[in-house]
Amino acid sequence: MSHQSVSISSLKTGEQAIVLSFGCGRMVQNRLASLGFTPGAEVNVTQNYRFGPLIVTVRGARVALGRGEAAQIFVQRRSA
Repeated sequence: MSHQSVSISSLKTGEQAIVLSFGCGRMVQNRLASLGFTPGAEVNVTQNYRFGPLIVTVRGARVALGRGEAAQIFVQRRSA
C-alpha cells in the first residue's frame, strides 16, 4: 500500500487530505455523506486545537465535527 491512512483528527490546522474510508456504522456514514464526506472528497482542516470540535472545509462548506466523529474518518494527507 503506497499511502498511509490516518484519522482526520490527527491532521493539523491547514493540512489538506482526501477522504478514504470510515470506521463507523452505516447510520453515521450516511450522516457524514450528507455533510459531503464521501470517499475521494477533498478536506481542509480549518481549526484543530486538539480539544473541542474540529472545523473542516469539505466541498466548499465549513463543518464542525466532534472528536468521536473525526476519529472515524480516515484520510490520506495531500503532499504539498
